[in-house]
Amino acid sequence: MNTLRAGARDLGMGIRFAFGGGREGWTRTLFTGVGVGLGVALLLISTALPSALTARYERSDARTTVNALRAEQPGHETLLVMGAEQTYHDMSIDGALLRAEGPDAPVPPGLERIPGPGEMAVSPALKELLDSTEGAGLRERLDWRISEVIGDPGLMGPGELLFYAGNDRLRKTGPEQYQVVRINGFAPVGDREGLDPVLMLLVVMTFVALLLPVAVFIASAVRFGGERRDLRLAALRLVGADARTVRRIAAGEALAGSLVGLLLGVGFFAVGRELAGSFTLRQRSVFPADLNPSPGLAALVALVVPMAAVAVTLFALRGVVVEPLGIVRTTAPRGRRMWWRLLLPLGGLGLLVPLMGRRGDGGVNGGGQFNQWQISAGVALLLVGITALLPWLLERLVSRLSGGPVSWQLAVRRLQLTGGGAARLANGVAVAVAGAIALQMLFAAVESDYVASTGQDPARAALAISLPPGQESTGDLPAKVAATEGVVAAVPLTTVLGTQEDPEDGTRAEITIGTCEALREVAVLNSCTDGDSFVLADPYSGRPLRPGEKLTIDPLLDASPDSGHSKAVEWNVPAGALPVTGREDPTGRIRGGVLVTPSQAPRGVGAAENAQVFVQVDGSVPDAVDKVRTAALKADPLSRTLTLKYTKEKAGYSAIRTGLFFGATAVLILIGTSLLVSQLEQLRERKRLLSALVAFGTKRSTLSLSVLWQTALPIGLGLALAAVVGLGLGAVLMRMTGRSVRIDWSSVAAMTGAGAALVGAVTLLSLPVLVRLMRPDGLRTE
Repeated sequence: MNTLRAGARDLGMGIRFAFGGGREGWTRTLFTGVGVGLGVALLLISTALPSALTARYERSDARTTVNALRAEQPGHETLLVMGAEQTYHDMSIDGALLRAEGPDAPVPPGLERIPGPGEMAVSPALKELLDSTEGAGLRERLDWRISEVIGDPGLMGPGELLFYAGNDRLRKTGPEQYQVVRINGFAPVGDREGLDPVLMLLVVMTFVALLLPVAVFIASAVRFGGERRDLRLAALRLVGADARTVRRIAAGEALAGSLVGLLLGVGFFAVGRELAGSFTLRQRSVFPADLNPSPGLAALVALVVPMAAVAVTLFALRGVVVEPLGIVRTTAPRGRRMWWRLLLPLGGLGLLVPLMGRRGDGGVNGGGQFNQWQISAGVALLLVGITALLPWLLERLVSRLSGGPVSWQLAVRRLQLTGGGAARLANGVAVAVAGAIALQMLFAAVESDYVASTGQDPARAALAISLPPGQESTGDLPAKVAATEGVVAAVPLTTVLGTQEDPEDGTRAEITIGTCEALREVAVLNSCTDGDSFVLADPYSGRPLRPGEKLTIDPLLDASPDSGHSKAVEWNVPAGALPVTGREDPTGRIRGGVLVTPSQAPRGVGAAENAQVFVQVDGSVPDAVDKVRTAALKADPLSRTLTLKYTKEKAGYSAIRTGLFFGATAVLILIGTSLLVSQLEQLRERKRLLSALVAFGTKRSTLSLSVLWQTALPIGLGLALAAVVGLGLGAVLMRMTGRSVRIDWSSVAAMTGAGAALVGAVTLLSLPVLVRLMRPDGLRTE
């Protein structure tokens, strides 16, 4: 009982030290609380991410037509849907054209009714864009009357750009590759496909690399005011307090600061949660209501943060308890031991190296997965090893430095006496940079698996406009597109499918119709005039059609009975058709069958025609691509405009990169803010010393340079160590995925440069406070 009372008394004394002591005590606790609170807020956001992602997936599934229930025939509860995605000023706008085939047709989530012809429902963000000056060009394109604003249940986030437009011309006139589907309900049938082992490795690495710097900054924040506290506790030790008493007092002080940090962290999280809905990064946003921390994870944060604060404080008290006289005299500290500091990175490598080359237990194609806990522990130990090695390296470096300008000597001497605080300042940056380098190497190594070539050639055509079958012709769409400002060329091609007469072949042959200029986009033609025709080798069988061979063009092959076109047409390959070599069109497709000029084209097959227009634009004309998209949609709302690109990312890989961007942005804000708080706290502790030096005649510029050197030395050393550890971790991760190790030195330089730039910006922001602290009135005491 007496032991419990003594322990409670000592803890209470530590809490009084935290909140007492006048302005200095409150300021020290406030700095600690702010530093811990920022980290806690980010941890709470991390615990809320699973619920936010789940909510986004549920909203996406609730409105999707992919794998939704299909209907073969029109009915009272069927709906025709055609994708109508748009791009405007590099912003992706999701959209769909709708036509109800019956009174009970399903209504998309977030809508009260299906928009009628000439109407559209828009998301709040899209409505805001359409009403703005920036959206004038988009308003010209989407000129339907806004009948409704889509509610939250139909949106993945408040910043999403989405519309639904009614169109009475919509018909299911072809197979689903033409994007017209008949459904009797939204939401997919079946479960989502899981991530493969490599993508899961990317997810694990992203979480560890982003959250570990947060933990390091929290550990650094609880050490704010550490020098003054060590002096105070060392004095208590010298006047008779035993080691246990000193530890309990320190634990009480750390506990008080961490509890203040928890309260501030909850407040920061609440404010950030409310502000989340107003921010959009890479067109991704979240509803504040979706950011609900998991109760279990939130409780874990509330428990672990105070425990970690106490543990870090007790670990830092070794010198106070063992050699209090050395701390009171402020002599050079005893040299740090090296052996145990190597155990952390070696332990991390010991966990990771056995996984090299395995690509997940059971193999990628076998559905196996990497051991996520083993990877997380290994990466964490390797990165935490930086925080253990950096103080030792800094101590060895500054012990060998001497001479130089006064500012340099002041900085070196300060680091020789109290290098621990400077190392703590650099630890978080070093861990973040090392993780970023390893992640960059891993992303670069697996990029070829998830970023595939499309085969498209944007140099030949920036856009490809297609019309679904069922149109009698392309109409005036090519002419309107060609007349658009900035268009260099608009090349229309029409395709019709027919069945070969030979039952042994029994395959469908392609008839491509266009001018000679247009046909040269799909074949090598030495000469061509109107009336010519050509035969191509089939891209699969290699056998070309024979001149005179009969083809049957049946619209029912490409159009449903409700299209009103069901008469088959027989057509013979022109007798004078010449064999030619095909070439990839701008979309990367190689065609077979027959090429004919308009005068040789089959007649009366409009319902089976599939039209396409390749458009090249002048890049020097402002918004030329957007103007083409507008002209195409105005000419025919059923047209689809594809922007040609050299590469395309897989959805899962793209989502992870987007998540990394979100997380890196949040961690960058935390790093910058925490560094600034830490820098200000260290300057506040040196207020009297700075004022004394100025009073004795030291130039303010000399002191400013000295503070800069005190920051630059540990940060430079930390970044060098981070580069080494990051490269080593990246190499191990690359071998785990079965890739050869290749180093992109430009990425390494970019990551370390970003870390250095952030520290430089923080140092510049702290200069006004430094100048104010160098006033002579800083020598006043109470």
